Amino acid sequence: MLKVLGENLKASRLAVNLSQQVAAERSGISLKAVRNIESGENSSTLSLLSYCRTLQKTDWLMTLAPPELDASLFERKDVFKKRQRASRKGSTHG
Repeated sequence: MLKVLGENLKASRLAVNLSQQVAAERSGISLKAVRNIESGENSSTLSLLSYCRTLQKTDWLMTLAPPELDASLFERKDVFKKRQRASRKGSTHG
C-alpha cells in the first residue's frame, strides 16, 4: 500500500513539474523524507500529511481515516508544530 501511495505521489509531483528538493522545501520536510515516501519506505505520519498537503492530495488520506475524523485537520498547518527537544540533564534555563 505504501509503495502504491508513494508512486502516485511521485506522479502527482512530476505532473506539476516539481523536483523532490522543491517539494521537500514546500512541505517542510527533508529530501530524505520525500525519497522515503515516494519509494514506499517508512516515513512519519506528519511527513506524509505535509507532503500530501503540498501536493493537494489530502483527499486521498480521508479514505484511510475513520468517518468521524474532521477532514479540516489535514488542511491546518498549525497542527504541525516544530519538534521540541528536552533540555540536557543538569542544564539550567534562566
